[in-house]
Amino acid sequence: MTQLVLIPGLAADATMWQAQLAALARWNPVVTDVHMRHDSIPAMAQALLAEHEGPLQLCGASMGGMIAMEAVRQAPERVRGLALLGTNAQAESEDMRALREAAIVLFQQDRVAEVIAPNVAFAFHPDNAAALAPAYLDFVLEAGATQLIRQNRAVMARPDARLHLREVRCPTLVLCGDADQLTPPQCSREIAALVPGATLVMVPRCGHMLTMEQPRLVNGALLAWLETLPSRP
Repeated sequence: MTQLVLIPGLAADATMWQAQLAALARWNPVVTDVHMRHDSIPAMAQALLAEHEGPLQLCGASMGGMIAMEAVRQAPERVRGLALLGTNAQAESEDMRALREAAIVLFQQDRVAEVIAPNVAFAFHPDNAAALAPAYLDFVLEAGATQLIRQNRAVMARPDARLHLREVRCPTLVLCGDADQLTPPQCSREIAALVPGATLVMVPRCGHMLTMEQPRLVNGALLAWLETLPSRP
């Protein structure tokens, strides 16, 4: 049986997938935590492949999408489907590297809330921020300074996935919020243009946290993607 693996974003956990776990129950999804236990995107992908045997359907959000893209590079024959939500295939830009380095200095001083709380709204469409930001802030703060430092450094050192995306041969779904400020829509358009036959879906009135902001639309797109895959339950 092909295993459906959901890969959270930076500092996130299964909370961000709550609305998907029930909707996708027929595919028996599991949420991995490899991003919490390893120091680089390649090591996270390698661990995911080692811990989940056989053919895989990978659904990754943000940093989770980076892990999914690296996993399909490492084991293209095992990945039967790829869903990439609000992610970026490019290597880190110098501007983003500088921002992350500055944040890491504050994380090292245990000033996590001081960094994260004022910026939570940027992860959401303005219509959704008030209702959803508290839950987002809770799981980021729960992850803590050590994880935020480790995961940001992993993202900063990520490989340029664009170098291999043209070789992807499995059905690929690319989703992005139309108001995503953290991974703007052009990042998803670039991925969809590189992966042969990829389907691009822009989710309306949605920011970076697609699974929380527009669960009905995201679930519909994921279900349609799963139905195209060769191994159904």
